[in-house]
Amino acid sequence: MTTETAPLKKKDFKSDQDVRWCPGCGDYAILNSIQSVMAKLGRKKEDVVFVSGIGCSSRFPYYMETYGFHTIHGRAPAIASGVKIANPDLDVWLVTGDGDAMSIGGNHLIHALRRRVNIKILMFNNRIYGLTKGQYSPTSPLGKVTKTSPMGSLDTPFNPIHLALASKASFVARSIDVMGPHLQDVLLQAAAHEGSAYIEIFQNCNIFNDGAFAHLTERDIRDDQLVDLQHGQKLIFGKEKDKAIVMDGFNPKVMNLADVDEADVLTWDVDANPAIPYLLAGNEEGKMPTPIGIFRNTKRQSFDKGIHEQIKQAKEKHGEGDLKSLIYAGDLWEVK
Repeated sequence: MTTETAPLKKKDFKSDQDVRWCPGCGDYAILNSIQSVMAKLGRKKEDVVFVSGIGCSSRFPYYMETYGFHTIHGRAPAIASGVKIANPDLDVWLVTGDGDAMSIGGNHLIHALRRRVNIKILMFNNRIYGLTKGQYSPTSPLGKVTKTSPMGSLDTPFNPIHLALASKASFVARSIDVMGPHLQDVLLQAAAHEGSAYIEIFQNCNIFNDGAFAHLTERDIRDDQLVDLQHGQKLIFGKEKDKAIVMDGFNPKVMNLADVDEADVLTWDVDANPAIPYLLAGNEEGKMPTPIGIFRNTKRQSFDKGIHEQIKQAKEKHGEGDLKSLIYAGDLWEVK
């Protein structure tokens, strides 16, 4: 006699906890997309772990009907790495914010990325500190007026995609909270990737930084402000699909499609020279289209897989080992 478990649905990943974000927060849309993706992945709930640090985004594990850790400020990448290494069969997702990840947690973030630990890092970027009520963050633009910068921020902001690419992350992407189908597609591609997958998600904080991404989400203008990076496709964009990106030496340049040979339009390759996505990620918002989609997706062995291969080799060479023997090995002395 055999029994088959019915496929899990989106509702199966909703916990019994009341969602406690501010009404209108972009986190609701992201939660909805992630719960939908979890159902599509076909994994058991007990095989999934969500890890978070501190911040509005870090309430996330409470709202997922999976295992989860709500950890400490900035240290979530270290804990998520430990979970994955201890049990490589788990799908480990890390939820963080621009303050949690790129300020106190910056060092942990870059090392998780360079090591290619097989965890999926979702960084909600609202360009403000929301939980602590509206201070400027590491991604706030120059001149941003906040409670801690009443005359305008003087800090040069981090470009999160630049940071991830420079840290040698093997998967780097960007999406937007309200673009559900796009975000879900990016999440599914991240889930299929072996190694560190980093996704920046533009997220509106309607209380302390409302409209920060309105120029990218308003229906009447967004098509002219966004270019979607699709592997193998020409970078053609605009409401009328009449604009294209070409390379002018080392500089990406927007041209009218009618004025260029289509062969000169940049064809996107997620596994090519990372200098090209680095250049495109530096587009100045408003003057150049903001790229979303997959910047980088390259195959390299993950850190955790490498560790377990080394453990296997060590056991084959030296045997299982014995903790007591290890403790009493080498030079010992007695303290009286």
